[in-house]
Amino acid sequence: MTKSVLGIIGGSGVYDLPGLENVREERIASPWGEPSGPLRIGTMAGLPVVFLPRHDKGHRLSPSDINYRANIDILKRAGVTDLVSLSACGSFKEELPPGTFVLVDQFVDRTHKRESSFFGKGMVAHVSMAHPVSPRLRLRIDEAAGKEDIAVVRGGTYVCMEGPQFSTYAESMTYKTLGYSVIGMTNMPEAKLAREAEICYATVAMVTDFDCWHPEHDAVTVQQIIAVLQDNSERAKRLVVRLAKDFPREHEPCPIGSDRALDTALITAPEARDPELIKKLDAVAGRVLKQ
Repeated sequence: MTKSVLGIIGGSGVYDLPGLENVREERIASPWGEPSGPLRIGTMAGLPVVFLPRHDKGHRLSPSDINYRANIDILKRAGVTDLVSLSACGSFKEELPPGTFVLVDQFVDRTHKRESSFFGKGMVAHVSMAHPVSPRLRLRIDEAAGKEDIAVVRGGTYVCMEGPQFSTYAESMTYKTLGYSVIGMTNMPEAKLAREAEICYATVAMVTDFDCWHPEHDAVTVQQIIAVLQDNSERAKRLVVRLAKDFPREHEPCPIGSDRALDTALITAPEARDPELIKKLDAVAGRVLKQ
């Protein structure tokens, strides 16, 4: 059995992880470039936990400047089996007001400036993204929230925009009409890359505002969002502590195969594979490429 290693990516407002013990800060080199920053590696209730602030300390990186490939690569190199994204977002539904935590189960990718795959010319792979969230991991988060009396909404669609600007009114109304639940700027291509790296992935989407479709939120400001972020981040940290305490110490196989996504994904014939790209894939795809 594979030992569980819980990864936490902290989004806006979550730049550290109180409760992490035996902490060491480690800079792991990635062949995919510079990650957001060093990993904070430690334990919670005896469980190995790896934390990465997505925007780096001080919120140095905009959503479009984050090297998502390098981030997922170093988390894989650190042994992460299950990855939880803590992400600030806007809401398209009256019943999802600021302060709500949503355990989304679907994504729509509207980004256009980001590298969205580890694979490409010389090594082609097509992983399934029909169900982008690992259901067993999402259930564990739900259970932890219940034990901490943190209300969560189960299910919903997260649309990822490019940013860093907020939506136009027309964009906001379009996404609302399509029935999406929340909007953010970071979970794509992060979720796609986690699937390619065979890491189980789930998101806690933490609502900070109603986006500009709402007559009372037609001009969302950073100052308004920060006030909600602070409260959200405190509950998110409490949620992570409970999740780690109850998390299974042996990795639970994903019922939809998130942790074996490459079993049927590689299509390039061995003799046509680019040796240089294969070297870069040592962590992400080493399990299948060594067979």
